[in-house]
Amino acid sequence: MTDMKQTVSDPVTKENFIQALKSLGITGNQILEVHTQMSAFGYVVGGARTIVDGLMELCADGGTILMPSQVSDNSEPADWEYPAIEPTLYKEVRNAIPAYDPNYSDVHYMGSVVENFRLREGVVTSNHPRYSYCAWGRYARLLCNHQSMHFPLADESPTARLYELKGYVLLIGCDFDSTTCMHLAEYRSDCRPIGIEGAKVQTPDGEVWRKYLNLQLDSDIFNKVGEIMKKKNMVRETMLGGCKITLFSAASAIDEAVRYFDKTMVYDLYR
Repeated sequence: MTDMKQTVSDPVTKENFIQALKSLGITGNQILEVHTQMSAFGYVVGGARTIVDGLMELCADGGTILMPSQVSDNSEPADWEYPAIEPTLYKEVRNAIPAYDPNYSDVHYMGSVVENFRLREGVVTSNHPRYSYCAWGRYARLLCNHQSMHFPLADESPTARLYELKGYVLLIGCDFDSTTCMHLAEYRSDCRPIGIEGAKVQTPDGEVWRKYLNLQLDSDIFNKVGEIMKKKNMVRETMLGGCKITLFSAASAIDEAVRYFDKTMVYDLYR
């Protein structure tokens, strides 16, 4: 019986990763909101570290890297689905959730690239206990300077600063429904109802559970917006190691999403 071994024929290295980004038109001085799914690659030599090293090396001379570092576990237990919590345990679980800490709160749901990136020297983090961002480079502090507790991805957020500074979105193995900044379109088009969320925060008096207002966000429709953008030639794509890499303007994506929502999902109640 023959032992069938898997052979790597196109390993991704830091050097060919940087070349792939350059082929999309990334010069190294742009602001990039980056989303990565490592499993989309066949094999990356050095794993997540190689991706972060490549991004930082390319953007070292005036560029900025921005990544969502959302803390999924610091949220209302009644809203959890994977796993769901028994209703009788909501209070107990809520009390047990540790307060948000930019250095120690678990962001493993965001992937290994975010986990690696946020530990790098010079990376700064925004202050929201659930919807935080981390950033490095020229405009990192400006992007993460202030994030409102209420409506955390609206106009007082890194998403809005990315829009104003004409940044870009870089999807590495991800589809458009991973694009966090596109949530800004939901706030600007009044297409979602308002809900109440919660998170544990650290205060001078100790850890406190704090409720805040937010829209009931839903990113599923972003893939439809992405298809519209492709038809309008607003998207650049390349392949590397079996992984699709996509680049587009954040402001163009947000504006296109607003137009789509205004045409198809108008809530007259909120107008």
